[in-house]
Amino acid sequence: MRARLGAALLVVLILGAAAFALSRSRSPQTASDRPPLLLLTSLPLVFGEDFSLEGGSPALKALQSRYRVIPISVTSKAELAKGGMLLMAYPSAQTAENLVALDRWVRSGGRVLLLADPLLEWPSKRPLGDPLRPAPMFMDTGLLQHWGLRLERPDERGPQTRSLSGYVVLTVSPGRLTGECEISGDRLVAHCRIGRGRATIVADADLLDTADLGSAASNNLDAVLGELESLNRK
Repeated sequence: MRARLGAALLVVLILGAAAFALSRSRSPQTASDRPPLLLLTSLPLVFGEDFSLEGGSPALKALQSRYRVIPISVTSKAELAKGGMLLMAYPSAQTAENLVALDRWVRSGGRVLLLADPLLEWPSKRPLGDPLRPAPMFMDTGLLQHWGLRLERPDERGPQTRSLSGYVVLTVSPGRLTGECEISGDRLVAHCRIGRGRATIVADADLLDTADLGSAASNNLDAVLGELESLNRK
């Protein structure tokens, strides 16, 4: 019981720090004019592993240039009610109840971009088993199968170029998507119509780590923004 309470308190503190960081890093005069974008992630996008509140990641800054970013902790009905667009950037495993809420939200018209990596290569200083370290692979728990998709591990590890939203992007050990949705020729992206909503699934999350990937990843964040804009138009 103490462990559960401790974990719950940790989530509350993290979200509070995230909200504070976002309020410091955006212009209050223009933030209210941007459409809301819910952000659910286990990656150090809002602040680094040392919980520094200075600046945020390049990915966060790119998102904030177009959206009012709202961090959420789970895909519960209450959290999803905060917006109509959701970026799930390598999220933690969700409970069955929250997966049902997510599916219903999408089928009712929600839009979600899910970065689901079968082999995450994102560097971390945290030891294996640390609850704040991202899991080594996307914890599907049945969501993709329910949407008619399968995420496969890569045959080869390492940096590889792929196509995303019309850009050539740099990925790291990207997976392959197969299934019933509209899937790109390189198997990186699946575009799915689910009820009245839409879901775009990308088989790599390391592409957001542009600070480590360098100049070869200069198109990556524009490509992610392009996928979000495409979701919003359809």
